[in-house]
Amino acid sequence: MRFNDGFWLLKSGVKAYYGLQVVSAREDGDGFNLQVSTKPIRHRGDTLGGPLLSIRVHSPTEGVIGVKIDHFKHIEPTPNITLFPDDPATPSAQLSKTEHSWSLSTGGVTAEITENPYTITFKSPQRTLTSAGYKHQGLYDVPYKWTLRSASNASCLTSDVSSNPRPQAPPETVRYVHSELNLSPGELIYGLGEQFGAFVKNGQTVSVWNQDGGTSSEQAYKCVPFYITNRNYGVFINHPGEVEVEVGSEKVSRVGVSVAAEGLEYFIIYGETPLEILERYTQMTGRPALLPAWTFGLWLSTSFLTSYDEKTVSGFLQGMQDRNCPVRVFHLDCFWMKQYEWCSFTFDPENFPDPAAYLAEIKRKYGVKICVWINPYISQLSPIFQEAVDAGYLIKRTDGTPWQWDLWQPGLGVVDITNPAARKWYEDKLDALVDLGVDTFKTDFGERIPHVSVNFHDGSDPIRMHNTYSVIYNEMVFKLLERRFGKGEAVVFARSATAGGQRFPVHWGGDCESTFEAMAETLRGGLSLTLSGFAFASHDIGGFEGHPPPEIYHRWVAYGLFSSHSRLHGSMSYRVPWQYGEEAAGYMARFLDAKHRLMPYLYDLAIKANKKGHPLQRAMFLEFPSDPTTHYLDRQYMLGPSLLVAPVFVPQGEESEYYLPAGRWTSFFHPERTIDGPTWVREVVPLNEIPVWVRPGSVLCLGPQGIGRPDYALSQNLEVQVYEMQEGETVQVDVPEGDGANIAGIIMVERVAGEVRIGTSREVELSSVSVFTARRIIRQTIDGLASTVTVSV
Repeated sequence: MRFNDGFWLLKSGVKAYYGLQVVSAREDGDGFNLQVSTKPIRHRGDTLGGPLLSIRVHSPTEGVIGVKIDHFKHIEPTPNITLFPDDPATPSAQLSKTEHSWSLSTGGVTAEITENPYTITFKSPQRTLTSAGYKHQGLYDVPYKWTLRSASNASCLTSDVSSNPRPQAPPETVRYVHSELNLSPGELIYGLGEQFGAFVKNGQTVSVWNQDGGTSSEQAYKCVPFYITNRNYGVFINHPGEVEVEVGSEKVSRVGVSVAAEGLEYFIIYGETPLEILERYTQMTGRPALLPAWTFGLWLSTSFLTSYDEKTVSGFLQGMQDRNCPVRVFHLDCFWMKQYEWCSFTFDPENFPDPAAYLAEIKRKYGVKICVWINPYISQLSPIFQEAVDAGYLIKRTDGTPWQWDLWQPGLGVVDITNPAARKWYEDKLDALVDLGVDTFKTDFGERIPHVSVNFHDGSDPIRMHNTYSVIYNEMVFKLLERRFGKGEAVVFARSATAGGQRFPVHWGGDCESTFEAMAETLRGGLSLTLSGFAFASHDIGGFEGHPPPEIYHRWVAYGLFSSHSRLHGSMSYRVPWQYGEEAAGYMARFLDAKHRLMPYLYDLAIKANKKGHPLQRAMFLEFPSDPTTHYLDRQYMLGPSLLVAPVFVPQGEESEYYLPAGRWTSFFHPERTIDGPTWVREVVPLNEIPVWVRPGSVLCLGPQGIGRPDYALSQNLEVQVYEMQEGETVQVDVPEGDGANIAGIIMVERVAGEVRIGTSREVELSSVSVFTARRIIRQTIDGLASTVTVSV
């Protein structure tokens, strides 16, 4: 929200009450409780009238300092973001005070508070991180017509005037709580969820408010009130409703955060590295669940509007198998149900007369898992709609009637997931589908949740529920799959999310066009998402809207198979490779085999994501924070710490451009090629290639060639590849079993006196060793088990 007219003046009609002076302070356990006046206090007469801010500066866990600003104190509204759902807090705070100041330190970060003027400065041992200076915190009364409530109420009334109750007269003003933090010269802001605009958020206005707007606008499906900086800290705004963030936009050297409420809480999260910041943030909001290995295989969708009767589906799966592109998950999109009836949770009998038998047959014949599309909206023409109305399972208007509109499905209602009985009813529908042979669900939608003139069963504030709905919805489906298949065997394919939603993966990037520009949008959105606590990211390979030209399809397939999760999906056209020329299948087979072989590496990353919150797809600056060039890169990424991936976004014959940081990098696909960085690489990349480079000092464990699936014994028949290891360097690699979080064993690699020595635990079986050093490739075959291998370099 913008309150100012320029820097000095307020907009007409805006009234401000700034926190100016600490009038009392009390030490309380892990922090200080402050009373801050909004006018100068010179004598007792000045204490009469005017807002007084209650501000708590505290540390809930090591390395994190919270600031909670309250005006009117009352019953805490619901819902709230769940804190520390997986790992307990580890508080560690030291408090001190002088006559006119207070200090709180924890895990490398210190907050220094001054009395008059009231300020908070956050410091690390090396420097000042940021600060809330004079007049940086306060209350604003804003004319109602400028607010989200005003705009939303108007759109709601125009969409279904006949059934909407007469609205009450709106208030003249809406109260906002606002806080600003300084932006230092050169400081860059990232994250705030899956944002498709410029990767660096400086200069942008971002509304943390989920919307279904595609990938080509300022709207986003997964808005997260967390941002990370290149200055060793992140900021988590602990508010589940709309959070408006001005990133150097209203005031160019500040980040302003405002909420339409009586309270605002944010946390400064310090880390010596960006990954440590994400580790502490996901400790607070939840770690990504551990996924089954089969989810990392190829997902094939029937698309949206195309035909997919039994014959079509079988033809797809057989064609993929014949072309060495084995599908691991087959997805049935919307029209597995009859048109106009979404959701009925019933297979269309015309296309699937015996769904249980059919699903069992394709699972047996093609070795696939089955995913079906669902959402929380119930069409008025669905055979279960009246059942939901009669039982009170849908979100209601304030007059008690179901909230309905016609966008997407005729007269649809929305399941009220705050109602335990409604959740049980919904889960029973999904349980029946699991009984038929369904293994997972694509949990679509969840963004267009009504928030004006509606009531939720549990009394939740509709504004706060709008974003939170997505987390409860996906958690409900994820937990059902955990109950049916066991912990570590559940996965959803979700579109909407907010803070905490990372606990229930996987999330894909929503509806994009079939263009190079949209391909780049999905990468920016995915990198912003993985900078916001999410470990996994996917997207519609080839684009959702339109039919991609073959060259875009080829480029997107390569990018998609070097993403954490890979799904072929479109709207009005198929995404099977032979639709784009038979050579496309050959390209896909090569990249898919590479992904299968990389599973020991990828699944170890998934385990670490579950334990520490580190993402698989990483913005370059996460791994190279001391290289300022990486701070701006949004067309390439690291897949874990070792692989640099540079998708191609230009037409055939044009030069692609990407950056290699310092060190000697080795081409993953052509290891005879090395390049010394730091350097920009400009090259024409053939259609059947994607630049993938291995970081110096890396040790990769690869599974057998032609394995044909992602879920296999990941510790057996491994090829160990050692890249540009320096004299005296030692690397330890964990080797997962491939089923759950268990580590089968470790591989220790060291370079000493011109030799590379590779030691393994007995549970790890090697088939060969490859050492890439000084532009030489040394390969050694190993027969059977080996406890120690030495390669002379």
